[in-house]
Amino acid sequence: MENRGSTDSCDSRVHAYKNGKTMEQCRQEAREATELLSKEVSKTGEVSWKRVLEVTGYDELVYKLTLKYLRQDGYDIGNSTIPRIRNIC
Repeated sequence: MENRGSTDSCDSRVHAYKNGKTMEQCRQEAREATELLSKEVSKTGEVSWKRVLEVTGYDELVYKLTLKYLRQDGYDIGNSTIPRIRNIC
């Protein structure tokens, strides 16, 4: 019989992602990356997806969360043919 209280369950609060980070740690890193990238967009007008990857340390989950937060903050995050983040004016 399965023990529902075991430590190897898929509890999203404690599940380790890349480099052993929890989902909450990934969210925090994405928020920090979003702040940094927002400042860069304000200064330069746009930021490439490549730059987002660099800032997020090539961590796929943090990268996707960062794009999500940038979109929520009102930025145009582009698409596969226009891979860049810019202000919507």
